Amino acid sequence: MKLMKTEDAVGQVLCHDITQIIKGVTKDAVFRKGHVIREEDIPVLLSVGKDNVYIWENNENTLHENDAAEVLREICQGEYMHPTAVKEGKIELIADIDGLFIADLEKLRIINSLGEMMIATRPSGFMVKKGDKLCGTRVIPLVIEKYKMEKAKELAGAEPIMKLCPVKPKTFGVVTTGNEVFHGRIQDTFTPVIEEKLAEFGCTMMEHITVDDNNDRITAAIRTCLDKGCDMVFCSGGMSVDPDDKTPLAIRNAGAKVVSYGAPVLPGAMFMVAYMPDGRPVCGLPGCVMYAKRTIFDLCLPYLAAEQPVTAEFLSGLGNGGLCLNCPVCHFPNCGFGKGR
Repeated sequence: MKLMKTEDAVGQVLCHDITQIIKGVTKDAVFRKGHVIREEDIPVLLSVGKDNVYIWENNENTLHENDAAEVLREICQGEYMHPTAVKEGKIELIADIDGLFIADLEKLRIINSLGEMMIATRPSGFMVKKGDKLCGTRVIPLVIEKYKMEKAKELAGAEPIMKLCPVKPKTFGVVTTGNEVFHGRIQDTFTPVIEEKLAEFGCTMMEHITVDDNNDRITAAIRTCLDKGCDMVFCSGGMSVDPDDKTPLAIRNAGAKVVSYGAPVLPGAMFMVAYMPDGRPVCGLPGCVMYAKRTIFDLCLPYLAAEQPVTAEFLSGLGNGGLCLNCPVCHFPNCGFGKGR
């Protein structure tokens, strides 16, 4: 930056905020750093005591913070989001729809580790509402070398590192297992919980079948749900490693490819997620989903509703932050549960 007489600074870029103080009226920046000085700005600058101003010296090898923030915005911005106007070198991205927000955490770490630039996001893997803030970007210095921003673009790759996935209303089937429910010894209190949680995503139950602890009959029930067109199938009960718990075997026998049986989350360690060859998910829900306020199911359900794959890598990453503290008053998702990735 260099010092220049204010009268000669038309067309130049301010290097710092210019504050105006009018007693009893205002104390604020009359011009922000990065502002391009116009002819009509000269009297205002002189009125606040700025006979000279510091301006940014043009250099073909550097970018002003505003331009660098645009580079970071371009790296981040996916579909269904829009940027705010650049202000003090910062741009934020805002959600255009309700949906599942996902950030590429590996690329986010890589870019933030380059130094002199930053991208701060809301937690990845959670639902957001239209109008919610998704991230903010800026570079740390007033100017930054162009090659550093080119490096960031190279590491980010061709696709945006953030996406907002719309949730599509789906149908689902529930297969309730267990001799105790099948024979009417106890009431089924599991299915209403599943219905309530799926209703939050606009999904409706198409089929409900109750069977005993027989893996062939559980498999047949799963296939019936799929044959009738259910987009997803959830099996409740029979998910432990006890010899008489047949649900995991039944899911495999239905032709589903198991992604994982077990997850580093409490409550929810015995969760199973599998996919049919046509991509429809079939999940085995452990008993905790019935009685615990929030579980592994609450972390995976947004992905299922938004047609985003639940992968083994995703599940293994849930360990850090995967312990629900069972707070007396539940504030999920405004808590640490599931946010350790």
